[in-house]
Amino acid sequence: ELEDQLAAKSKTLDELKESLALNGSAEQTPEAQSLRIAELCEMKDSIVNQVTQLKASMQSILEQWRAYDEIYAEVSLMTTRYLYCIDQCKPSGEEASLEALKKQVKTLQ
Repeated sequence: ELEDQLAAKSKTLDELKESLALNGSAEQTPEAQSLRIAELCEMKDSIVNQVTQLKASMQSILEQWRAYDEIYAEVSLMTTRYLYCIDQCKPSGEEASLEALKKQVKTLQ
């Protein structure tokens, strides 16, 4: 959106340059107008550079969030698996007898 707005403002600035070159203005001297337009062009270029840097920064942040989401999903799945295993490994209400342990090993297999 910013890039589109900058493109529109750049076009307006170019039209202003052309208009100044053709018509001039009675309010300001042509030199003063040229200086002002040059200042505007510099400001526009600076903003374009800032938008480019912002876009690159946002891309980097987006990639980091994607990596975070992937890792988070993996950790969440592993946590669920571990909780399930822990739940399965709990001895039942029976005494921890040899028979109970054999039954649990069979269940786990």
